[in-house]
Amino acid sequence: MTRPDALSSRQEAILSAIRDWIAETGESPTVRQIGARVGLSSTSSVAYQLGRLEARGLISRTGHRWRSCRLST
Repeated sequence: MTRPDALSSRQEAILSAIRDWIAETGESPTVRQIGARVGLSSTSSVAYQLGRLEARGLISRTGHRWRSCRLST
């Protein structure tokens, strides 16, 4: 049984992919770039997981696009 506040392995992978991409390039990755890093071909699956991470306060967006996401501290 998992804790309600624990991240799923997919959410951890996406968070790590965002963190690594920002460290490498200095900007946020696109939904497709995140999907390629974590092995998801469906952009809607990636967007769903990003929405879950945003709802938990782990990432935020400055605009309407996910490209503008930032890691929360």
